[in-house]
Amino acid sequence: MTSAFREPNQAVTAVAAPTRPPEIEAGAMRGLVVGGAIITALLLWVFWEFFASQFRYAIRHQADWGHTLVIPLIAGYFIYLQRNKLLATPFKTTWVGLLPVVVGVAWYVVCWLGPPTLRHHNLQAAGLSLTLFGLVLLFFGGRAMALLWFPLLYMCIFGQTISAKLLTYVTFPMQDLTARGSWVFLNLIGVDTDRTGNILTVWDNGISRPLNIAEACSGMRMLMAFLALGVAMAYTCLRRVWQQVVFVLLGIPTAIFVNILRVATLAVLSLFDTNFAAGDFHTFIGLLWLVPAFLMYLGLLWILRHLVIEEPVSPAGEAS
Repeated sequence: MTSAFREPNQAVTAVAAPTRPPEIEAGAMRGLVVGGAIITALLLWVFWEFFASQFRYAIRHQADWGHTLVIPLIAGYFIYLQRNKLLATPFKTTWVGLLPVVVGVAWYVVCWLGPPTLRHHNLQAAGLSLTLFGLVLLFFGGRAMALLWFPLLYMCIFGQTISAKLLTYVTFPMQDLTARGSWVFLNLIGVDTDRTGNILTVWDNGISRPLNIAEACSGMRMLMAFLALGVAMAYTCLRRVWQQVVFVLLGIPTAIFVNILRVATLAVLSLFDTNFAAGDFHTFIGLLWLVPAFLMYLGLLWILRHLVIEEPVSPAGEAS
């Protein structure tokens, strides 16, 4: 028998019952798994040409677009982080989602089999993205969409390769910026270098060694990878919106700065052998610079996280 009395100075402590993550019945879980497998199979069947071309291009240009193969796994991890909220949200069929499904499939077919001007990889990706959002809204409802829209948007934006035609609008200015930055940096470290447009000329005892800053050296692909990485790290590691926005934006100057160092490294190596600035070794240097670039980005993350000191919250029910 428990006494109903207590000592006057004894503090009352409210003990909350331990919360368990919501569970889902085995039958409903099997239905989700089977339904998800059927929807995935239908997506692969309808959009097979897009997925196949996307995969082939990413494998063929791994240094530029290999990260797109990992993006669906990262988006899946985002969904995994929301699993408890998703299971606590009753799924509800929302027939409004049927409209974007029909429009998305129709748009994809037009961009696949229609006029040549519309046969564009990224236009096809728009149809796939619209269909994917519509399917989630149709089968899971608006409450689930409120939790899933960000992982889906992340996968749709960063999970596709971008055509060279679209990249041209950003690539040319970045080529010029990389050439100027490399020229300044090389002269600062004592390497005699001239610049004519996007061509650097490194001088060694009166012998010129030209280095062309081609489109592949503009840093655009590295920028896309850094933006994808920055969004993922901001979503999982930072709590405030302003921190997330600042961290993602910091990926732009970080990628440009690292690319300048990469080009400067190739220019210095060309003094010993011009073959170092081309071929597989050129690609290897680019991959090698990703390691310090990632460490720089982690350092910026650490600074942003420690700009704000979280005040400890006193437990509810603690006596004053």
